[in-house]
Amino acid sequence: MKVNKINIEPYKAYGVVYHADTCLPLLDAFNRKKIKFKALARHTYPGDRLDENTLGLNSIGYWDASEPQDWGLDWHRNEGIEFHFLESGTMPYAQENKEVLLTPNHLTITHPWEAHKVGNPYVGMGKFYWVIIDLGVRRPHQEWVWPDWVTLVPKDLDRLTAILRQNEKSIWKTDQKVRDCFVRINKAIDTDVNGSSASRIRLLVNYLLILLFDLLNTEDIVLNEKLTDSSRSVKFFLDELGNNLSENWTVELMAESAGVGVTRFTHHCKRLTNVTPMRYLMMKRLNLSKRMLLENQELTIAEIAYTCGFATSQYFATVFKKHEKCSPKAYRLKLTEENPECV
Repeated sequence: MKVNKINIEPYKAYGVVYHADTCLPLLDAFNRKKIKFKALARHTYPGDRLDENTLGLNSIGYWDASEPQDWGLDWHRNEGIEFHFLESGTMPYAQENKEVLLTPNHLTITHPWEAHKVGNPYVGMGKFYWVIIDLGVRRPHQEWVWPDWVTLVPKDLDRLTAILRQNEKSIWKTDQKVRDCFVRINKAIDTDVNGSSASRIRLLVNYLLILLFDLLNTEDIVLNEKLTDSSRSVKFFLDELGNNLSENWTVELMAESAGVGVTRFTHHCKRLTNVTPMRYLMMKRLNLSKRMLLENQELTIAEIAYTCGFATSQYFATVFKKHEKCSPKAYRLKLTEENPECV
């Protein structure tokens, strides 16, 4: 099987960059013959290439591990909704605040750009499937757009979409029908040659969605509209901000990156953090600078200032002294004297 991949531009929004996972540990395990692996994919995902008949389906595949593994897929995100299914074995799995040990017939649902990991730190022995469908969204509050080959009638698709978007439960125990569907997906993937299984794959993905609709569309399902509220988009942005502190942020750019207006962004930020956006940004920059002063002895004060997003070293020193009651140099000296092993 080919494991080629095609690079595409990641999703960018004024400094916050989301990269769809490239599954490099999985590829390495496959190359070392630790697992069996087969996938059909597009963009950065590994596997034989999907064709234009399944646009919107970004990856569909499985791995089969019959011996103890020494790798895992650490925290990562995917641009589409992702369904995982464990046919056999056990699999450590975590998703935002949930961490479980998957057992046979467990199915998980991961929203677009929702952080999740497989393994703790290593994956278990078992046969594990996934289906990733791009819904054209990059923030929780944006409307989902399914591929045009999804054939559920509008009423059912709207109901399924509402359940998937607004339901906090994301790990389900399924039945034999779902298991059989993934077994048939397995066969379609294995027999595909240059898109020869496209019709079958479209049919099976639609069947999987119907099975999910039957599984989830119950009277006791609890929907929570807050899961699609713009506050979650702001939270996603704030969670990523620490990785992009060197950007020349303004409130306007932060709001645009989060996909909301300035007033709403400021409102959500204050509710989530108890401070204004610029105050929160300053606190994140100062916290990073304190870590770097201790852990990166080879860097100058100016280099740390620029890395943390301060325009000049003089401004950095002024802000730092105001908050810490000492200069960056004195702070570093004090810490290294108290912790000589860090030098």
